[in-house]
Amino acid sequence: MPRKGAKTIPPDQTGEKVQDIPLSELHPFKNHPFKVLDDEAMQQTVDSILQYGVMVPAIARPSPEGGYELIAGHRRLRASELAGKETMPVIVREMDDDAATIFMVDSNLQREELLPSERAFAYRMKNEAMKRQAGRPGRENVGQLVPNSFGRRTTELIGEVSGESYKQVQRFIRLTYLIPELLDMVDQRKVAFNPAVELSYLTEDEQRDFLEAMDYAQATPSLSQAQRIKKYSQEGKCSLDVMCAVMDEVKKDDMSKVTISHDVLRKYFPKSYTPKQMEDTIIRLLEQWQKRRQREQAR
Repeated sequence: MPRKGAKTIPPDQTGEKVQDIPLSELHPFKNHPFKVLDDEAMQQTVDSILQYGVMVPAIARPSPEGGYELIAGHRRLRASELAGKETMPVIVREMDDDAATIFMVDSNLQREELLPSERAFAYRMKNEAMKRQAGRPGRENVGQLVPNSFGRRTTELIGEVSGESYKQVQRFIRLTYLIPELLDMVDQRKVAFNPAVELSYLTEDEQRDFLEAMDYAQATPSLSQAQRIKKYSQEGKCSLDVMCAVMDEVKKDDMSKVTISHDVLRKYFPKSYTPKQMEDTIIRLLEQWQKRRQREQAR
């Protein structure tokens, strides 16, 4: 039975009843790992809703505290709010915590652009839910085998959905053990993925000291440096001085170089451009920028 305030509308293509539910009654999923940003993509969704309405109903479940907990449709909810809507079409399903968590993660993993932190916490939430469903609630063993799944690991089953190996899923889950400051650096591509995985094995205090070591050396860690720091941590020798010494090993000639990856450059140039054409264009733009700065300083 629809709750008070929810209006039933015709079924969707699956035959499930769709309810027109007030936005005020829809609440985010607990510990939802995916960011909902007011960016350009969100504005496109807002424009679409203003023109066509919400084309795909959200999925929610009744909340014991009242209203409904969203399982899928957080971006549609935010876009509906920005569009000035009062209600949104929703399919309400009865789901337990673990089933809802797995559905929530799977419905979001299909997005093209996901931050490492989003994927990391999504994998961890799904992994823990699958282990609880299997009756094995241990949290540290991220590679537990699942009964009735031909001896496969939970991380292997997760990888099947996302197209990754179970080891890569485990690496992503390790990122959730980073302190927020380091994890933000991974999202911002200031710290590379593989070194970050190694750093996740440091204690929280060691990770905070490592931030100081990076600032001291004005450098980010290579995989080799991160592996050595992890080894020092395991041996109980990971002091701030030791980390500063490791991070200060950056060669002097490396400090005089500026490297821009090919993938980054490709976002700004036509596919037909050769590396030489890209270099020439960058130099020309820098020259124009320098001249403009000189004119501004001369005023």
